[in-house]
Amino acid sequence: MAENNNADVKKMPFERAIEELESIVKRLEEGKVPLEESVAIYERGEALKVRCEELLRQAEARVEKI
Repeated sequence: MAENNNADVKKMPFERAIEELESIVKRLEEGKVPLEESVAIYERGEALKVRCEELLRQAEARVEKI
């Protein structure tokens, strides 16, 4: 199920992914999210982090070619 929820992350542009990741971090830092939901949004956050890192590596590689 988590894989289905994170499938859209693989197509997400950097700006949208980082925005959602920041929102997840804020919610987790507030500490008002039930444990089960915390785990689910943490997993999504991890997928978003991986996506952002991937896009940054791609951009860096393109800049290096220039």
